[in-house]
Amino acid sequence: MTLIETIIPRIPIGKWIDSGIDWIKANLDALLDVVSDGGTALYDALTWLLLAPHPLIMVAIFSLLSWVFRSWRLAVGVALAFLFIISMNQWTGAMQTLSLVVIATLTAVVIAIPLGIWAAKSDTVSAILRPILDLMQTMPAFVYLIPAVTFFSIGVVPGLFSTIIFALPPGVRLTELGIRQVDSETVEAGQSFGATGWEILRGIELPLALKSIMAGVNQVIMLALSMAVIAGMVGADGLGKEVVSALATVNIAKGAEAGLAIVFLAIFLDRFTSALGSPADNSSSLLALWKKRAEQRNRVATAA
Repeated sequence: MTLIETIIPRIPIGKWIDSGIDWIKANLDALLDVVSDGGTALYDALTWLLLAPHPLIMVAIFSLLSWVFRSWRLAVGVALAFLFIISMNQWTGAMQTLSLVVIATLTAVVIAIPLGIWAAKSDTVSAILRPILDLMQTMPAFVYLIPAVTFFSIGVVPGLFSTIIFALPPGVRLTELGIRQVDSETVEAGQSFGATGWEILRGIELPLALKSIMAGVNQVIMLALSMAVIAGMVGADGLGKEVVSALATVNIAKGAEAGLAIVFLAIFLDRFTSALGSPADNSSSLLALWKKRAEQRNRVATAA
């Protein structure tokens, strides 16, 4: 035993965590099986939904959504990007990755927004969550794969599990930040009119914090997409698996094509979620045009 070991005894944190994971595996095995089966079924269903139509039909749908919520320029860019993905023969992998990102993002958002609201309402909860979120955000992503594989074996579910944990913190932080930044005088005005806490949250705080919350959702999506390659290491299908395969065989062409497909997918998701977070800035979107025409018709009807 060295002098340092005599002065500072070794704390077996790793063994404690290992014992905790063994206990979960032994006592919650049925629950883990349900989660695994449910996650696999949901992933398979969404992937089938994205791959069942002809790729050109899906490109048209994605472009139309981009035009409806953002602009025709984004719609053209999205169409070109997805056509480029098709030309590289990466369409199937892109849709599989999109399925993983969508499921992981929705799960993370469902958890993150209530936690962020709770943290914004309680300083104690905020103080407890802060170091936990710091740990989740700074822990190397590969570490999450160890318990994920232990719980769910190889497949898409370990990738989903690790992706959700890695992508969750920004959603919580930016939701809390958005709620806390709402003008206190606006909240007091709602209280003076007799609004309940739920009515203030639903009618004042959440609408005013929407931009910050959507920025958090955007970050969740970007982090989830950055986990695509790591998820591919544990058997999750998609572009990440293509990159891992290219790395194993030193196939530069295959790796470059899969990497470019991830980049195009990331640009589409980033621009689309940004448009959802700031609809007032999208003056050239179809929604804005429809709104202007409706207002013009109302003016004509009023004048008549």
